[in-house]
Amino acid sequence: MPSIKDSLKNSLSSIDDAARLFGKNTDDICLVAVSKTKPVDMIKEAYEAGQRHFGENRMLELQEKATALTYPDIQWHMIGTLQTNKIKYIAPYVHWIHSVYKAKQLDEIEKRAAQNNRIIQVLLQVNISDEDQKGGCLPTQVPDLLAHAEPMEHVVVRGLMGMAKFTDNKEEIHTSFRLLANTLFHNKVQYPKLRELSMGMSNDYIIAIEEGATMLRIGSAIFGGR
Repeated sequence: MPSIKDSLKNSLSSIDDAARLFGKNTDDICLVAVSKTKPVDMIKEAYEAGQRHFGENRMLELQEKATALTYPDIQWHMIGTLQTNKIKYIAPYVHWIHSVYKAKQLDEIEKRAAQNNRIIQVLLQVNISDEDQKGGCLPTQVPDLLAHAEPMEHVVVRGLMGMAKFTDNKEEIHTSFRLLANTLFHNKVQYPKLRELSMGMSNDYIIAIEEGATMLRIGSAIFGGR
């Protein structure tokens, strides 16, 4: 089994190859290493290999790891289900929250970020796979959420996040990612801070790059399976 350093190098090389193939700028693509369920030592190894962005899907696990790893330039991404009553636990540490799709979540992030004198970058989760279990708002609900967040001082909505259906049907994946990209395009005229498209995981990130992803959430290709 390759080391985390080698796996990370291979992933970055694959991203670079895909970006060149589809005429994208590699510098515009951020690799978020999904470290959920992985021990602190593995995150340390990835950090020492140059990785700086890490994604967690459990709020208390993010809190525990962020308090254990106090590197000044590490960036923590909350990518899992957001429980409003637990936002207070991650507010002192999290830099990006990818899974916001309710006004009350925005309100709570604003409140807790203000208490910690921080600004938190947010992505609105859009349900692009038409699967209820994945959560997210409808594309038509994005403008209302953007308007709700606009006056906030400690929350900045920077883009959208979506997950395609887990399928071998590549055209179906393309369609889902294209829907997210088009939703961003139609809303960033009024909200120019919108730039990020968080889409693509270990199984479909090549397609995501082709459709304009700026953030890739890759875990197993770097850290191995659970």
